[in-house]
Amino acid sequence: MGHRKKNAPKRGSLAYLPRKRARHILARIRHWPKIEADTPKLLGFIGYKAGMTHLFTVDDRKRSPNYGKEVIRPATVLETPPMLICAIRAYTKNPYGLQTLTEAWMKDPPEELDRVLTIPESFNTEENLRKIEENLEKVAKIRVIAATQPKQTSVPKKKPDVAEIEIGGGTTQQQFEYTKSLLGKTVSPENVLKEGQYVDVIAVSIGKGFQGPVKRWGVRILQRKARKTKRGIATLGPWKPTHVMHSIPRAGQMGFHQRTERNKRILKIGTDGKEVTPKGGFIRYGVIRGPYMILDGSVPGPEKRPIKLRYPTRSPTRIPEEPPRITHVSLESPQGK
Repeated sequence: MGHRKKNAPKRGSLAYLPRKRARHILARIRHWPKIEADTPKLLGFIGYKAGMTHLFTVDDRKRSPNYGKEVIRPATVLETPPMLICAIRAYTKNPYGLQTLTEAWMKDPPEELDRVLTIPESFNTEENLRKIEENLEKVAKIRVIAATQPKQTSVPKKKPDVAEIEIGGGTTQQQFEYTKSLLGKTVSPENVLKEGQYVDVIAVSIGKGFQGPVKRWGVRILQRKARKTKRGIATLGPWKPTHVMHSIPRAGQMGFHQRTERNKRILKIGTDGKEVTPKGGFIRYGVIRGPYMILDGSVPGPEKRPIKLRYPTRSPTRIPEEPPRITHVSLESPQGK
């Protein structure tokens, strides 16, 4: 019998080039969806990844072969302390894109905010709010500047994560009144999201440092007698073009890339973290002290990573009307103790 070549497609996806380190540990959201709603609402939230567990739910997808049966699901637990709405920012639109009109800050921001940015001594809150109101017909988008409260979690840091969150639904006037009522107050996850809905998860993946082409791209290790190197690639490409092409697997940064995972379902939003903390706490995280959220499946990033949740940009067509029924959440020690 002659030697039959096994199927060996090209290794590694070129879809995510360049594989550089993310600019910041807190992911950037470049696009917010348009939602159909009569009342305005925040389109995102920030939580901290605690770890994973497994749970049993009753399958509520009508076309599933397991419909109505109890199924086991892997799940990620996020700690989601209330976010503080520090400021309102209004944008106008011109041929070059969005341009900031002005922003109105809350009167007495918390002292932890000083760790992120320089806080001015006085704020013209009323004056700036009036300016937004007078120019509402020009305003294209209204966003809030929200700060997390990591002191309320098991994340060992005091510095809050600050991010812009867009307001969707309603008219511009309604959005302005809604944000004005939120300014200086805290928002809990149940005010923004609800159980059973789908969200997009945006986060920075686990960093693995500088890695060679075998680990980074999955290329084949060369034969034992290979010249010079075994964990490299056999050829750097053709003579022409006279440069190394971008498609050649090279060594470089692996991990710590920003990734968006679409349509993760929220299985549960709770207020008491003891309900989901396993015996001995989550490894490398600890005990969940306050509000939490359980997401179906996995989420990019290690423990303690800030995770941004956003209303879905490509929502599934079939969404069960009721939130999923959870029959059991595993609280066994992940270390088997």
